[in-house]
Amino acid sequence: MAHAIARPVTRRCFLRQMTMGAGLAVFAPTIHAASKADIIRRENEHPGTADWLLAKLQPVAGTTLNELCQRRRAIEAFCSHASIRPGETLTVFVSTDPPSRFQTDIFRLGYYGGKGARRVMSVRAQRAGVVQPTPGDGPKNVIECRWSPSLEIKIPAHWVSGVYLGLLTAERSGFQAYFIFIVRDDRRADFLFQCSDLTWQSYNRWPAWRSLYDYKDKKWHTLPGNDVSFDRPYSLFYNGRPAKFNPLTNGSGEFLLWEHPLCFWMEREGYDVTYVSNLDTHAEPKGLRRAKAFLSVGHDEYWTRQMFNNAIAARDAGVNLAFLSGNAVHGEIYIKPASDGRPHRIFGRLDTRGEDDNFPDEQELLGATSYGVGAADWICEAPDHWLFAGTNMKRGDRIPQLVGWEYHGPPFRDDPSLVVLAAGKVRDRDKQLDKTYAATIYNGPKGNIVFNAATCWWNMLLSRPPGAVNPPDTDFSKEDPRVQRITKNLLDRMKNH
Repeated sequence: MAHAIARPVTRRCFLRQMTMGAGLAVFAPTIHAASKADIIRRENEHPGTADWLLAKLQPVAGTTLNELCQRRRAIEAFCSHASIRPGETLTVFVSTDPPSRFQTDIFRLGYYGGKGARRVMSVRAQRAGVVQPTPGDGPKNVIECRWSPSLEIKIPAHWVSGVYLGLLTAERSGFQAYFIFIVRDDRRADFLFQCSDLTWQSYNRWPAWRSLYDYKDKKWHTLPGNDVSFDRPYSLFYNGRPAKFNPLTNGSGEFLLWEHPLCFWMEREGYDVTYVSNLDTHAEPKGLRRAKAFLSVGHDEYWTRQMFNNAIAARDAGVNLAFLSGNAVHGEIYIKPASDGRPHRIFGRLDTRGEDDNFPDEQELLGATSYGVGAADWICEAPDHWLFAGTNMKRGDRIPQLVGWEYHGPPFRDDPSLVVLAAGKVRDRDKQLDKTYAATIYNGPKGNIVFNAATCWWNMLLSRPPGAVNPPDTDFSKEDPRVQRITKNLLDRMKNH
């Protein structure tokens, strides 16, 4: 069957169609040049918009959580790159069922006067999209889409490093979905914000029950089993605990849930930050050393041994590390090429102990050990530490509900410089567990530091961007000035190191 959009739309086609007034209508705002030292502050002086928020999500039959978290076939897409440099070409693969013309609006996420994003490009497809095939299982149950390209976008030289959302709107139905990618650069910066996209993809169940946790007839399988691929759309994020149902995740992985609040806050404060994928940490070890500090963000569960070694090497070279995350460096994975040879497109669990997929030595990097489910108040243990300056916190003071849904705790790195900053017992829903979380800090070899917040939810009290949601049974509706001050103390110390 012939499809309406079966060949890539090249840059030459873009220019020809714009000149002729047909095909694709492209809107790309002009960006004024910014000095590298102040690029994020100047970027956020541009007007923002809340138009990036999903306005119409395709409904599904049924009311159970599993039914609500099905894929949305009306429109869905994925990208050729997890991260991409200016000057390179991003291919976007779109499926519309039923066939429909569609609008693509691309936004860079940040602060932008509190709007959370700004529109950098608009593309209207004049020809109808097509129904792209749902692939069957490949080796180890891997799902790889071999879809016809729908759009090719050469990343403009003036696009600033950041997380970019493509908002797709099917003109026939008005239903919407996202695709997500990272624009990266190679400049020196104060902070390297690592997006946790290996973990996003690990929990991606597209098209149905095909995440890293689904193997054959088993759901929530936590041992080595199937592989997963980046060559497929992100469906709605579903963990059951804690996310339940959040339509904003339709196509955006987990970024909007746990990572956008840090992005929003850092860019509001004017920090010099550049963005990378987990895959960049894996493939480009020297790239970590171009920053004063490396940030692990949100839910950063799945790492390769190469990522681990690269982070250790960066620390030992004097780079500060901040794990503003929980359950980080927990599952060890391998990464391999796609079936057609493109690098870094498939991964799976590595059996490191013969019984599970845990790193055996994550405390050597984090300062503490990585654990799964557990929730608690974040309780101050070291109020005289410089990190608490200006918070007025005393020993035993609590930041309610900040620890969750997964955490870090003892055993610790054997290091006399290590300080336990906050600690307490965790619970699983209403059941108290005989386990302890612990936030820690220790000294690197060159005056640098390694901070571990011990919770996936640290960033959710830093800011409340448009579309922010509460995890179940928590109230994160207001920013917490203590979390903000601790984070500011930390980042200011790191950037001045």
